[in-house]
Amino acid sequence: MAVFLLMHGGGMGGWTWKFMRDALESKGHTVFTPTFTGFGEREHLIGRDVGNAVHVTDIVNVLKYEDLSDVILVAHSYAGTVAPGVLAQAGDRVRRVIYLDAIVPHAGERIASMMGFASEEEAAGLDAMLDGGEGPIGSGVHEQQRAMAKDHPHMMDRNREKWLLDHLSDQPMRATSCVIPVGAESITHPVDYIAAEHTIMGMMHERAEKLGWTIHKHPGDHAFNVGDPEGLADMMLEIVG
Repeated sequence: MAVFLLMHGGGMGGWTWKFMRDALESKGHTVFTPTFTGFGEREHLIGRDVGNAVHVTDIVNVLKYEDLSDVILVAHSYAGTVAPGVLAQAGDRVRRVIYLDAIVPHAGERIASMMGFASEEEAAGLDAMLDGGEGPIGSGVHEQQRAMAKDHPHMMDRNREKWLLDHLSDQPMRATSCVIPVGAESITHPVDYIAAEHTIMGMMHERAEKLGWTIHKHPGDHAFNVGDPEGLADMMLEIVG
């Protein structure tokens, strides 16, 4: 049996793994679903100083205080920017890594400019503003996702989509504007990348392929961890053997 540590995407939280956790635990696996500082049930801790470094520490501390080892580290979406830092600090506790349609950052990049939300100059200026105690605390990603869902509904039951959208929360702006110090190119663990067919992450799929990661294709969309939890869990279990 395996130990999974599932890291959530932007605007989400540990709650987003509700259905996948059930699917994995029903087969005897152990599952941890921590929430990053400033997200979900920890949204009250959002602040201008909460970014990549804080979220890396969130996960490193779970590995440490839960005495975890031989872990399957799973990163969905935003969490792809956190995984390299976690591995740099606590890689000896991780067996292998699975990216779920996640961001594949290079060291020194910022999500805002990497994903085309802003120019590099604008992102750097925003980060400097946050350093000075000014600027927006949150990024508004939860409202962006709700607006996108109106034009492009998720590939899932409408009641489940409502559950997903109702639970979304903001995420710290710092996480979007800060420099990611440790990039995916530094990962030495085996990495499998599960790429959703209907997604804005196409460029990230190409990056994963260039890094030599094993690519697996899923016919769903970016929220496939909620839309097809059983199918996605089966893919992950096949990967880890």
